[in-house]
Amino acid sequence: QLVESGGGLVQPGGSLRLSCEAFGFSFNVFAIGWFRQAPGKGREGVSCISATDGSTNYADSVKGRFTISRDNARNTVYLQMDSLKPEDTAIYYCARRFGYCSARDKEFGSWGQGTQVTVSS
Repeated sequence: QLVESGGGLVQPGGSLRLSCEAFGFSFNVFAIGWFRQAPGKGREGVSCISATDGSTNYADSVKGRFTISRDNARNTVYLQMDSLKPEDTAIYYCARRFGYCSARDKEFGSWGQGTQVTVSS
């Protein structure tokens, strides 16, 4: 099970840190991806961190503003979001994939319930 937290309302230019905590499985062998879905839009991959070498990737829309990290001792992946923009408004989900990240979201499973991020003045 994956549980997201840390969402909220923030002004443009502000920051939030999302957490994705894992329960009930061997966290350190799974890549964890962050995805988002805005109202009326499809799901979008935001960032991912692999299990084996900790390699990361980011969507072009968040590069330089978001940072993903993992703490295997706490079974948690974080998404630090800085310089937030109104277009970052969405429900953010995390999901897992064994081993390495993938560009195909259908290869991820155990989706969390999501956490709402709203960027507005």
